[in-house]
Amino acid sequence: MSSTHRDSFRTVHYELRPAKQVERRMIIDALRLLSLAGFPIDDYQYTGVGSVFFVDFILFHKFLGITDMLNAEHSDIPRRVAFNQPYDFIRTEFSPIGDLIPTLSSDKKHLLWLDYDDVLQRTHIEDVLLATTYLTPGSLLLVTVDVEPPGKGEGPRQWRDYFVSIADKYLTSTDIENFTKSNLPKINAGIFARAIRDGLAPRTNVRFFPLFNFLYADGHQMLCLGGMIGTDVERRYLRGSKIYKVDYIRRDLEGEAFRIKVPVVTRKERLYLDSNMPCSTDFKPAEFEFPAEDIASYREIYRFFPAYAELLL
Repeated sequence: MSSTHRDSFRTVHYELRPAKQVERRMIIDALRLLSLAGFPIDDYQYTGVGSVFFVDFILFHKFLGITDMLNAEHSDIPRRVAFNQPYDFIRTEFSPIGDLIPTLSSDKKHLLWLDYDDVLQRTHIEDVLLATTYLTPGSLLLVTVDVEPPGKGEGPRQWRDYFVSIADKYLTSTDIENFTKSNLPKINAGIFARAIRDGLAPRTNVRFFPLFNFLYADGHQMLCLGGMIGTDVERRYLRGSKIYKVDYIRRDLEGEAFRIKVPVVTRKERLYLDSNMPCSTDFKPAEFEFPAEDIASYREIYRFFPAYAELLL
């Protein structure tokens, strides 16, 4: 099985995507909480798609201590990938990430991020089925997909036909009115949720414990779902952790997503806002105008908001 993967690195600078960076930092924060609860996250194998930036690899190593890393690279630039690899311990396989899933060791716990940059494909569903078949209990599975309409200049009928063609058995309804643009994130989430359940069905006493359901946009609207594959043992550890006490955690893949909205602020405004965080729901800056909805969004993400500055070398 193989997965498609666009060369989006040619047009998007992965290090300068504020909403994606907020998402990464929230995931790292959650993994830190899991580590404190007894999950040996620093011993997990991380398997992801590094491209030429390796952002996830760098952050997971620096903040979580992970050194067992596998980069799945499906591109025609092997020398560029090798040149940009930040650490010697990263292993790179020039193969679609789905082809690597059956090779993942059954003696390890895994953090697998199926980080697709295109709209839902049949191979994405196949990869999820493989992951739920092979990943050991205690492993974490993340899936990111573009939830913009599949195709240009089309409408709900064509979008419905597209999803029927690749995921018919995972759709609960094929009524055209369900395939509006605003409902496409839930369509995608439902397909993945049911694929996860389908993949785990043959396994005894193994379940999926949802943790992440992010919706964000740095241009295209993206959906990121994730959670832990585990048994009653992992469920007890999760319940004993603080993971369910943080606002960005979602325990239902098909429920309301945590929407990451990054307000546009100046450096001075940010310093002022940070000095008042976490603020009350009726807080308003006294010194300048700022929309109430932006205050609410900033209050949710300020701990994870990346800082950008120009450095002349």
